[in-house]
Amino acid sequence: MRKSLFALLAVFSIVSAHAQDSTRLLPVGFKLSGSADVYYKYNFNKNTSDNKTSFTNSHNSFELNMLSLKLESSFKNVGMVADIGFGKRAEDFSYNDEKTRLAIKQLYISYAPTEWLKFSMGSYSTHVGYELVDAYANRNYSMSYMFSYGPFFHTGVKADLTFGSHSFMVGVFNPTDFKSATWGGIKFIGAQYGFAPADVPFKFYLNYIGGRDTFQTRNDQLDAVITYQLTPKFGLGYNGTYSMYKNGVNTNWYGSALYLNFDPSEKIGLTLRGEYFSDKDNLKVYGDKTEYPEGGSIMAVTLSGQYKIGGLTLVPEFRLDHGSHDVFSKGDVPKANSANLLLAAIYKF
Repeated sequence: MRKSLFALLAVFSIVSAHAQDSTRLLPVGFKLSGSADVYYKYNFNKNTSDNKTSFTNSHNSFELNMLSLKLESSFKNVGMVADIGFGKRAEDFSYNDEKTRLAIKQLYISYAPTEWLKFSMGSYSTHVGYELVDAYANRNYSMSYMFSYGPFFHTGVKADLTFGSHSFMVGVFNPTDFKSATWGGIKFIGAQYGFAPADVPFKFYLNYIGGRDTFQTRNDQLDAVITYQLTPKFGLGYNGTYSMYKNGVNTNWYGSALYLNFDPSEKIGLTLRGEYFSDKDNLKVYGDKTEYPEGGSIMAVTLSGQYKIGGLTLVPEFRLDHGSHDVFSKGDVPKANSANLLLAAIYKF
């Protein structure tokens, strides 16, 4: 595995350097970027089972989370993106595949016949939700419940249309989080409407993904994302999602989160995330119907700081999760609360 990673690093480095040194000879431009993130987390209940969200399942341990390398190439109206991840975060992201400590996060080829239309085929991170798989793209380091229990990525074909402040996307995909689906003809439909006026620091996205999953259960998810930069130092973000299942019985889970962002300077930032997650139908966190016959809910509050030094961002974080039932534990004692301290280091180039 290490030899494979070193080989990929060497190939990407050589290709990128060659493209930069030979722009007069090559009609195609290359861009190489990447990131790495590591963290330490302490859980005050002193266990790992309290972690009910993605990518930070540890206690009192220094963790290597993910190294990412992204290669982009374009020529006129065609392009390619190859985005790979190495580490535990990449493995969790591609949980349906085998041996994914080295995983393809994204790989797609695009063609834009006009300025307002682009077709893409391959695998890409989901359009659903506020948070993203790459640590540098989020202001909180730990993930929300909505991200963790929603889709991670889609593999298929999509069309993106842009008309001024308005954008649209429609696509046909494999079942959610599957890069390969040769075992059946099941397909999902995805769509997005976006509104981002050029003269106002406001963005709105309405997202949809739906189809029949691998258990032949109909799943439809609606999702809304709103961002607004009130002042140069203060911004708001909101994410709300509602996921419905139908297989003889109608069930659902839903969530809502508010993000308050404050940046007193270019180097320092603060983000407070408050999230409510409802699992009354025992679909996710409260999956044990015997122990939680009426399901339950989670309230989570996360305060994260950001200190930036060039490409490096340090993220100290405190998080408190409260369940409507004792879904957490300290040793053998059930608890309604779980608190964590975390320090992450993220480097982007």
